[in-house]
Amino acid sequence: MKKILSILLALGLIISSGCSHMLDTDPTNQVSGTAIFSDAQNSLSAINGIYRLMYSGNWGTAWNDENGGLPAFILVFDLMGEDHIMDGSGSGWFWYDYGFDTWGDYAGKAGHQYQMWNFFYSLIANANYIIAQRDKIPGNQDIANYVMGQAYAVRSFAYMWLVQTYQQNDPSKPGVPVYTEPTYAGSTGNPRGTVKNVYDQANADIDEAIKILEQTSVNQMHKSHIDKYVAYGLKARYSLVQKDYETALTYAKKALESPASVASFTDVRNVNDISKRNVMWGLGIQTDQALGNWGIYAHIDADSKGTYSKARHLVSSWIYDNLPESDQRRVWWTEPLPSSQWGEAGSENGSRRSWCQTKLVYIDVAAQTGDYILMRAEEMALTAAEAACHLQRYTEAREYVSMVGNMRDPQYQTRLANFTNSNSFNNNTTGNLATLMDEILFQRRVELWGEIPRLHDLQRLGLGFNRNFPGSNHTIKLSSVNTSAASPAFILWIPQAEFDGNENMDATTDQNPRQY
Repeated sequence: MKKILSILLALGLIISSGCSHMLDTDPTNQVSGTAIFSDAQNSLSAINGIYRLMYSGNWGTAWNDENGGLPAFILVFDLMGEDHIMDGSGSGWFWYDYGFDTWGDYAGKAGHQYQMWNFFYSLIANANYIIAQRDKIPGNQDIANYVMGQAYAVRSFAYMWLVQTYQQNDPSKPGVPVYTEPTYAGSTGNPRGTVKNVYDQANADIDEAIKILEQTSVNQMHKSHIDKYVAYGLKARYSLVQKDYETALTYAKKALESPASVASFTDVRNVNDISKRNVMWGLGIQTDQALGNWGIYAHIDADSKGTYSKARHLVSSWIYDNLPESDQRRVWWTEPLPSSQWGEAGSENGSRRSWCQTKLVYIDVAAQTGDYILMRAEEMALTAAEAACHLQRYTEAREYVSMVGNMRDPQYQTRLANFTNSNSFNNNTTGNLATLMDEILFQRRVELWGEIPRLHDLQRLGLGFNRNFPGSNHTIKLSSVNTSAASPAFILWIPQAEFDGNENMDATTDQNPRQY
């Protein structure tokens, strides 16, 4: 089997719900007899361990400072678009992703190609060990089902991330290997299959998760847990990717029945606290679990004043210029100052840098704590708006986009009235906004900046981008990189270690197209 996984998968459930990265268990071929599955209540530690893994590091041999789990990987694919900017190289972390200069990293075990592959297959491996215990866990069956439903949801989540990271959204293209059973050192690796194969598995898993979570009486115990409403939200996300807009609308509406609800701007000024009423799913970071330089806030919070935050993270000037003065979200980014007052890249006072982001920051800079938000009610409202607009249900689309817009701009209805009812959108992502779909997609870019990877949205919408737009504040304009729709540069190369250890994959036929 692939060397990249042979050791990790053999460990089985390698994490715990606490700060420790390792959990003592029996050998994985005796997993059914381990204490962790001896009782439903104990099995909660298995699913908690998966969520702890989501913001852990050590996924490769080096470069852990930019590989702090899921939040870091979200940042990578946001920087690879046109809305998120680094004003300089800083410590070097993430700068090469922003500049599309990581292609050659596939050959080693330090770069994002290896670390992401390792990370998401580790989520799958741990989910598979839980799923293998279905109907075998004694004790409170409501709790056992609560755990089991989440395991299916995590597996679906990992497969959707993998297929979007290592392939375009074309069902006929090669996908990624699919595993649904516990895997041990020496197991035979699976071939790539197709994107459709991966979609089918992810769809089946999220449907099973929803079925199980709807049957349990256990409510969401912690915001890090996937309950039925988060599962609905994931189903809506996947349906957007697959252009199944009827299903996306149905499940976004169901997700909006969650106890979480769209919040006023006062409540979302900083998107870093899972206790806020609009948060459906997030990773809560306790003080004793602070990630230090592995955490993305060490890199993107300008006020952290560390080496890692020397490169300021900025919003595109196009996004900022298209936000009306009445929109409260303008304060998420520092108002542009005269060039003589910009402040140099890496200056100590982040507020002195034009367009500098202040949305995603530490709750407590000294303690280096701040939660990572993975799903908000606002995303579901915008998903419903987009899906309804694709379906030409324009009145409904306006209602859902207004759920967010009215909470951010007291004059939003005046703005919204300017857009014509149409599900077409400008292929120039820094062009004029004219249709209702243009506006919905713009609101998504603003509201979910830094939270939902921009590159993933570009891929599912079949869009490219150009950073060299009039008045661009991009420091790397990618003049020599192909950023047209479906560019090979938008997907990562499969790590060489996979080909070295998987007898059913051949680098000469199964590797992705060269980026440039």
